[in-house]
Amino acid sequence: MTSRKPPSMSMQDWIDLQLREAEKAGKFDNLVGAGKPLKLADQHDPDWWVKDFIRRENIDTEALLPPAMLLRKEKKEVRQKVATMRRESEVRDYLADLNQRIVLAIRDTTGPVIPVGKVDAEAALKQWRVDHEEWLEHRRRAAARAAAESAVPSKKKSIWQRIFS
Repeated sequence: MTSRKPPSMSMQDWIDLQLREAEKAGKFDNLVGAGKPLKLADQHDPDWWVKDFIRRENIDTEALLPPAMLLRKEKKEVRQKVATMRRESEVRDYLADLNQRIVLAIRDTTGPVIPVGKVDAEAALKQWRVDHEEWLEHRRRAAARAAAESAVPSKKKSIWQRIFS
């Protein structure tokens, strides 16, 4: 622990004295990062601290996009989103909600103007029906294959095989 500052000494002189004594004692030798450049902002970027915070906290950068851009990305991924839905009513509700949000974004005059058109609900539904039929057919074939495998009569095991299996 350091001693108290003498009343007759100024604060600046007191700090300089403590730094000199610490340097003589070798307390600044072998510090982490000694001799390496400081990680300062690249090219004097005024938003360096935001970028560093996003990287450090592992924040999803999509949260920073304007709402119209998020809608545009969601519109691009409609087929993948709809493919996970089981009922046509779910698909219709989702597409109606998405189109409603797009209309609200078009009416909103704040922020950047990013052209986002409405989703063609009928085309998306038609595509979903085709994909859903393929999925159902795949499930039917898998069920038939499983039923055929279970219908194959197995040899009757001996008593020893039944005991030790």
